[in-house]
Amino acid sequence: MKATDDAAESEKAPSRYRIEALAKGLDVLRLFDESVTSLKLREICDRTGIPMPTAFRVVATLEEGGYLERLPDGSIRPGVAVLLLGSAALRGSSLVQLSEQPLRHLAEESGETVNLGVLVGDQVLYLARLRNSDLVTANIQVGSTLPAAYTSMGKLLLAYLSDAELAATLAGHDFGTDAGPNAARSLGELRERLATIRDQGYALQDQEVAAGLRSVSVPVFGRDAKPAAAINIAVASSRHDLAALRGPLLTRLRATADDISRLLRAT
Repeated sequence: MKATDDAAESEKAPSRYRIEALAKGLDVLRLFDESVTSLKLREICDRTGIPMPTAFRVVATLEEGGYLERLPDGSIRPGVAVLLLGSAALRGSSLVQLSEQPLRHLAEESGETVNLGVLVGDQVLYLARLRNSDLVTANIQVGSTLPAAYTSMGKLLLAYLSDAELAATLAGHDFGTDAGPNAARSLGELRERLATIRDQGYALQDQEVAAGLRSVSVPVFGRDAKPAAAINIAVASSRHDLAALRGPLLTRLRATADDISRLLRAT
C-alpha cells in the first residue's frame, strides 16, 4: 500500500524540468473556450490563483507574442497566434490526416455532412467537417465543441466509459440548457440511452442538439481496441427519417469507420 501511495505522489509531483512561468501562461490560455471568449485581468487572477503582478506580466508577454489581445474596454481575449497554433495542430494530427480521404469519399457518396470528433471532457471537439450546403446548422466548424450528451458522436464515446468515468465526465453538465427538444433531461435518462448505444454499436441523434437536425455515429478504433474518435453523418430531419439513418447511411458510415480504423492500426 505504501508503494502505491508513493507512486501516486510521484505521478502528481511536478517535473523537475517544469518552467513555472510557462505553466502559468498555459493556465491563462486554457481559461478561454467557446463560452468564455474574453476576461478581465482580475477574472484571470481569480480563476487561476495567479497573483495580480504575475498575471499582469504573463498576459503582457502573451499579448506581445500575439497569443492574447486587449480590447478597448480592457478585456483580454485569445489572439491570432493561438488560432494558427490550433490550426497547425489539427492539420498535423495523424487521425485527421488518415481520415481525410475516407471522409471525403463518404461525403461525396452520401451527399451529406460528415464529421470527425473526439471527446474532450463533457464536450465533443470537431476535428474534421465536410459540410453539405443544404444542412442548416448552428455555426459548427473545425475546432467547435458541442455538449457530448446531446450529439451522436458524444453519446457514442460516452457509451464506452465506465459508470464512474461517465459520472465524473458529466459532473458539471447542466441537462436543462443548450439542448434540442428530444435531449435527455437527466443523467439517469442518458444512461438508458447509452446502454442501448453500447448494445447496438452506433448512436442516433434525433433533434437532441437542435430542432430539425438528425445524425448517426459510429466509432473509429485505434490499436488498443478502444474508440480513438467517432464519425457521423448529419442530416436535416425534413430529408431523412430515422429508418434512413439506420439503413443505407449507417452502412456507408460503418464501412468508412472500418477503413479509418485499419489505417490507424497500420501506423
